[in-house]
Amino acid sequence: MTGSTDAADSPERTPENADSHAPGTDTPAAPASASKAPKRKHGVLRKVLIVVAIVVVLLVVLYFVMVTFVARSYLIPSEAMEPALHGCSGCVDDHVIVNKLTYRFSSPQPGDVIVFKAPPAWNPVGYKSENDLVKRIIAVGGQTVECRVSTGLTVDAKPLTEPYLDPATMMVDPAVYPCLGPEFGPVKVPDGRLWVMGDNRTHSADSRAHCTNTPADAQRRLLCTGDPMAGTVSVDNVIGKVRFIAWPPSRWGEVGSVNPQSGH
Repeated sequence: MTGSTDAADSPERTPENADSHAPGTDTPAAPASASKAPKRKHGVLRKVLIVVAIVVVLLVVLYFVMVTFVARSYLIPSEAMEPALHGCSGCVDDHVIVNKLTYRFSSPQPGDVIVFKAPPAWNPVGYKSENDLVKRIIAVGGQTVECRVSTGLTVDAKPLTEPYLDPATMMVDPAVYPCLGPEFGPVKVPDGRLWVMGDNRTHSADSRAHCTNTPADAQRRLLCTGDPMAGTVSVDNVIGKVRFIAWPPSRWGEVGSVNPQSGH
C-alpha cells in the first residue's frame, strides 16, 4: 500500500531554518547598517567643518573688535623712547600692547606713555605706513612748559623729576646740559592738547621739533615761542596708553606712568 507522508513529518521553513541567501543568488544580503555608515561619516564631517568655520569667523570678528576698540600691538620703530622702550639697531625691537579703552574713562596725564596719530605737519615717521608715534606726555592743556639752562625743564615754573632719562643713552648729562638741546618756551599748552617728548631727548623729534618759532627768538636759539598749536598734539589724536611690552620675552613687563611733575 502506498502511504502518504503526513504534513507534520515535513520540516517547516521557519525564520530560524530558512535559507539566509537572497533568492537566486549565493551571495549573502548586505546588512542595512553597512550602507548607512558612509552617510553617517559624511554627516559628522560636515558638522565638524561647520563648527570650525563658525569658530574661525568668531575669532576674526573678536580680533577686529579688539584692535578697533580694546587693545592693539605696536612695534617700536626708533630709539626715541630708549631706554624705556627698545627700538634700536642691533636689538630686537619691542612690541607693545596699547590699551585703547583707558582714555574713554579718564584723561591723558603727565608721565603717560602714549601712541598717537601725529598731526599732518609732523614728519611721517612711525609704524609701517601709518603716522603713529609713541612719546611721553610732559604737559597737558592749560599748563606752561619751558626750558632754561638755569632751571632745566619746568612745567608751571616747577622743575620736573625725570627718572626715565638715561645719560648713557642720550650721551649727554642733564646736569651739564639741562635742556638736552636748545632752550625753548614758554609754551602754554592749549586746552585739549598735549606737549609730548621722547625719553631719549637727544634723539627724539617731538613737540620741540615741530613747534613754531618767532624769528627774533630763534636767532637767540630760543625755540617754540610762536603759535603753540603746531608743537602740540590733540587729545583726540591719542590712540591709547602703552601698557605692556609683549615681545621679546626677555623684555616682558608693564610700562608704568611716571609723573615728572610729582616725582612718582
